[in-house]
Amino acid sequence: MKQSDVTVHSDQVMVSEDEAARRTVRRSDFVSCNQAFIDCRTPGSDRKENYAMIGPGVSQNSDQVVNLREPHGYNIGAAAMPNGITNNLHLHFTAEVFYCFRGEFLLRWGADGKDGELVLREGDIASMPTWIFRGFTNIGPDDGWLFTTLGHDDTGGIIWGPSVLQQAADHGLYLTTESALIDTEAGDEPPDDDELVRPMSPEQIANLRSYSVEEMRRRIASPDDLEFSSSAFLDSLLPGGGAELALVIGYGMTEDRDQEPPIHNPHGHNVAWLRAEPGSGMRGHRHHETQVLLAKDGEWEIALNSEDSDNQVTVRLGPWDMLSVPRGAWRSIRNVGDETASLLVINGGDGRVRLQWDDEVTKAAADTGIAIDHNGYVAPYALVPRKIGE
Repeated sequence: MKQSDVTVHSDQVMVSEDEAARRTVRRSDFVSCNQAFIDCRTPGSDRKENYAMIGPGVSQNSDQVVNLREPHGYNIGAAAMPNGITNNLHLHFTAEVFYCFRGEFLLRWGADGKDGELVLREGDIASMPTWIFRGFTNIGPDDGWLFTTLGHDDTGGIIWGPSVLQQAADHGLYLTTESALIDTEAGDEPPDDDELVRPMSPEQIANLRSYSVEEMRRRIASPDDLEFSSSAFLDSLLPGGGAELALVIGYGMTEDRDQEPPIHNPHGHNVAWLRAEPGSGMRGHRHHETQVLLAKDGEWEIALNSEDSDNQVTVRLGPWDMLSVPRGAWRSIRNVGDETASLLVINGGDGRVRLQWDDEVTKAAADTGIAIDHNGYVAPYALVPRKIGE
């Protein structure tokens, strides 16, 4: 990042047009890699397309294109594959979340994939527990699409199921302890045995926790499960405000004290759906966590820098476009399309995200009779103690 792209004056963070463009990853910018993992030649898994938009994720191919490498505290990628193609059983050390944006996927888990199965459909979000094997198959149309987030910048990589490593070796692919993919069919020298990743032993696998279908179902938030709050923010009654928020993972940035997320455990990031009618959204605010806005549908306009700045920068997001907002930058969000639209809000950290509102928003909200209390939640203005002179 060049010094001229993000300028800090006192507590003001100014974002240049070039920096906003650098942090915007459009659907047309996505670049697939079909040799990202060791199972890329295994029949039934050889037509996967893997993407890394923010952070390298767990790709085992050094040639994987990463749109934005800047650390966020989490990684964002995607998996796409035709009907019938499978992503083989593997486990992660950090949280993995699936966002089904199109199609249907059969999710399976357990060392042999037989602990349970569930189907993910469009709009579903599934949080996979750490340290369990999981895999999935596209059972829908050929253009099925899963976005993913992985917790933390350093994910530790992947542990593959023993059968996956054996099948890969049958096709000339090996994985080293440094997570390097060795392709002997392409001319790579076969690694020494002490350089190879060893399959987990039966005893190690037996010590992994099992999850029932009922337990896993509680970690999936489908559209029917969502509970949107119409009073999630200080600006909910103001023109240009009025966005609704549905928590999915963690408490995130809600200012509705009655909202609770269906998934509570630490992920290193929090996730919520934001929904707005045409012309509505969120007025000027900022916070000091990383944030990615990923449009599910509709047309969105994100304005960066304060409204009274001569250097306000706007970014338009269409379906599946994403924007990484710099920490501490002022931003506003508005649905500029003709229909109700939704986007994913992904913030860094496991705790609540406390918003700072533009002074004009705070004053206008007070005129409607609401304020933010000392716990960071919307409350009656008349009941919130204020300093003398306020």
